[in-house]
Amino acid sequence: MLKNKYLKEWAKIVSYHFPDLSLPEVAGLATWSFGIVMTGSSSLTRVSEFIGRLNQENTNAVRQRLKEWYQEADAKTGKKRTAIDVTKCFAPLLQWILSMWNSEEKWLPLAVDSTNIGQHFTVLSVHVLYRGCGIPVAWKIVKGTEKGAWKPHWQQLFQSLKDVVPPEMQVVVSADRGLYADWLFDAICALNWHPFLRINYTGTYQIRGETEWQFLDKLVQKTGTSWSGIVTCFKTNPLNCTILARWDEGYKDPWLIVTDLLPQQGDALWYSLRSWIECSYREGATRKSEIGV
Repeated sequence: MLKNKYLKEWAKIVSYHFPDLSLPEVAGLATWSFGIVMTGSSSLTRVSEFIGRLNQENTNAVRQRLKEWYQEADAKTGKKRTAIDVTKCFAPLLQWILSMWNSEEKWLPLAVDSTNIGQHFTVLSVHVLYRGCGIPVAWKIVKGTEKGAWKPHWQQLFQSLKDVVPPEMQVVVSADRGLYADWLFDAICALNWHPFLRINYTGTYQIRGETEWQFLDKLVQKTGTSWSGIVTCFKTNPLNCTILARWDEGYKDPWLIVTDLLPQQGDALWYSLRSWIECSYREGATRKSEIGV
């Protein structure tokens, strides 16, 4: 139920950018997103109270409608209820962001991340890095007790976005060292994107053209130093790549980045953009008042 003219206009914009959503799905997404922006909160209570005043509706009725919008099908009342398939939104969301991208900017920084929300579940997410923010464009929520590899989830997330980015854009995908895997490196390259993965400084590397294996922790041994080169990294599960190494003042450990870019094509400082995703999750995210239960 959209009575307010500004909320109606917002719903039209949402419908335009997410054409595969049904009208009820659009109404729910528009109401939630409008309420979150206007209140500065994702609290079900706060958004319900705001929308209730805006639409001159009973707050409890709004709360129930907003809650049912994101619930699983079997948790909803009524017949023929279905759960919203958020994966339908991933490609349109990225398209929407790119539609506002500077036409002269042909560089797209992305970051992949895994975030534990207490012990309840883990969020695997892909973010667009833009002006100090990490905008989630694709995600998978895995239960904390769920067994199994994350590889299929990451592959599905990448596949959901692979046809959206124009081929002339250079896509650089960063990840923290906890997510490094050779298959992740290869999966990013297979999309014609560029991995920018931080690794631990344990292990060895071999400079291309040389026979001696050297220890990674010897690349940069003090702050204020950097190194780059084309190498084979790791004796076990070897990876042919470029290493960009840098150790700046104020950091406990150096950054060791593996990428398929040539040394002169990349800069280890790009990895600093990954910190922008921290705004996507705030300290109180697990509080009941913020998740609507």
